[in-house]
Amino acid sequence: MKKVYLDNAATTQMRDEVIEKMTQVMKEFYGNPSSVHSYGRSSKSLIENARKTVAGFLNVSASEIIFTSGGTEADNLVLNSAVRDLGVKRIITSRIEHHAVLYTLDHLKACYGIEVVYVNLDKNGEVDLGHLEELLKASDEKTLVSLMHINNEIGNLLDIKVVGEMCKSYNALFHSDTVQSVGHYEMDLNEIPVDFTAASAHKFHGPKGVGFAFVRKHSGLKPLIFGGEQERGHRAGTESVHNIIGLEIALKLAYKNLQEEREHISSIKNYFIHQLEANIPGVKFNGTCKDPGKSTYTLINVCLPVSREKALLLLFQLDLKGIACSRGSACQSGSDKGSHVLEAFLSEEDLNKPSLRFSFSRFNTTQEIDYVVTVLKEFLEN
Repeated sequence: MKKVYLDNAATTQMRDEVIEKMTQVMKEFYGNPSSVHSYGRSSKSLIENARKTVAGFLNVSASEIIFTSGGTEADNLVLNSAVRDLGVKRIITSRIEHHAVLYTLDHLKACYGIEVVYVNLDKNGEVDLGHLEELLKASDEKTLVSLMHINNEIGNLLDIKVVGEMCKSYNALFHSDTVQSVGHYEMDLNEIPVDFTAASAHKFHGPKGVGFAFVRKHSGLKPLIFGGEQERGHRAGTESVHNIIGLEIALKLAYKNLQEEREHISSIKNYFIHQLEANIPGVKFNGTCKDPGKSTYTLINVCLPVSREKALLLLFQLDLKGIACSRGSACQSGSDKGSHVLEAFLSEEDLNKPSLRFSFSRFNTTQEIDYVVTVLKEFLEN
């Protein structure tokens, strides 16, 4: 059976170079990084060099990078500490954020009584920046804005520099989930006035179970996990040395090959859009995913002209044909609920049709796209 993997927004295939380096580290650098002997110092040195590498790509200080288990932990660390330790009483967000943010805000609202305010979205799911400014003006309470850079389901791009400057002008903190953009976009956080970001290695061909938070220096953020002084006191627990080095190598390769791979992936995406439009009458594209200036080059979200009843079989049929894609975030794959992202802005009519997210990587080919379009066309015609 032919196998086609188009679910790279959920996770990416690890690069061979990353696996080889991680294997070497597991064999040779097994000392606890907190130990004072040579074995520990060697492991610690690897981690600190990796921290400098990450910081260099973001143009920030190494002390502002905290290694975590991934983007979800990074988001939780920032949001919990902002309320618990920094005195934030009000958080402005959107209804299309990742659940790592939305569910954390539900918890903070229940436990601390904070005010959670949702910025308006337009018909394509784009943040209404005028409304955001109105919300920032409306209260003198200490405020944090949490808006993701790239939406993980529909690919919408937010201008985080504009949002950061707006937040700064109203003395609000700014947190942005950058899980879908780190490794895919160059980001100079010395130029972008963002206070906190999150990233995850498995989104850019690195290992699962490791990521990082960027925490602007002197922010006052406190730990979420207690028990030791690792990560400069921000995150207790013995560091996963091989995973951190895997993240470092994956990030190095992502930025080394960025231009070439962006051109390839963009061509795959554009080819897919053209083939869908040519072969499937009535196909729609959710969000701004057809607009290269407003959406990431790494994914599309497609609404197909299929009845609700037939739609229930679609993902199953694609899987039988060896095609991997998704309805939305992989974190919700075990849920019967529809996409909270699409529910925030799609019409009732389109919500009753199946929408699928196809996300691409350097490993995909136009031949794979042809196969997927053929399978979709056959399904819709039968």
